[in-house]
Amino acid sequence: MRPPPWKVGELAKRTGVSVRALHHYDEIGLLSPSHRSGAGYRLYTEIDVARLQQIRSLRALGFSLEEARDFLKRPEVTPDRVLQLHVAHLKEQIAAQQSLADRLEQVARRWRSDENVPTEEFLQIIEVTNMIGKYYTSEQMEQLKQRGEMLGADHIRQAEAEWPELMAKVQAEMDRGTDPADERVQALARRWKELVEEFTGGDPGIAKSVGRMWQEETTIHGMDTGNMRSLMGYVQKAWAAAPKE
Repeated sequence: MRPPPWKVGELAKRTGVSVRALHHYDEIGLLSPSHRSGAGYRLYTEIDVARLQQIRSLRALGFSLEEARDFLKRPEVTPDRVLQLHVAHLKEQIAAQQSLADRLEQVARRWRSDENVPTEEFLQIIEVTNMIGKYYTSEQMEQLKQRGEMLGADHIRQAEAEWPELMAKVQAEMDRGTDPADERVQALARRWKELVEEFTGGDPGIAKSVGRMWQEETTIHGMDTGNMRSLMGYVQKAWAAAPKE
């Protein structure tokens, strides 16, 4: 590849970021080329490439384009800081993958010993394989593990058994068109919040990860997330309508 500055097509070919994406970055003020040719073509320099790398790192961390743009505007944000954030995220993913590898090795040992491995164990591993690292950091996974140990297996089973019944009741009220401010809905919304906080321990980071998972996945635990999002929207309206304490 010839020395910079590079035209948009050349940069797209070298980085794998589409021309359309680069044009969009320019339009929203996320990455504007440092120069223009006499004919008006976008020309990108080494500084622009460094900026593009920061953008891609932030995208890997889950930032939206708008969030990345606003984050990079902060005076305290340096290229080194963005790189360190990306490195930390990758290390968390590696730790989460190692945890999964350890679990798989345990199952493999049981298999070699001719022990019965329940189908549910394989189903959970498949789900964990899909979810781990994508939504939860290794620190969050450890928090959830400690939370589970604190609550105890019996309590967790009771909560898991309660969720389908609670969701069915919320669905029924939503289908009836019941006002979210109605006391019946308010009681259901309060219980919903209690169960969520039991799982998250009130940690806003874990709550955000859970929300992302339900927004982005199509099925979780065999449930249609589209329907779940509708229920969550209804419950959120109930929370908003709740009397202020």
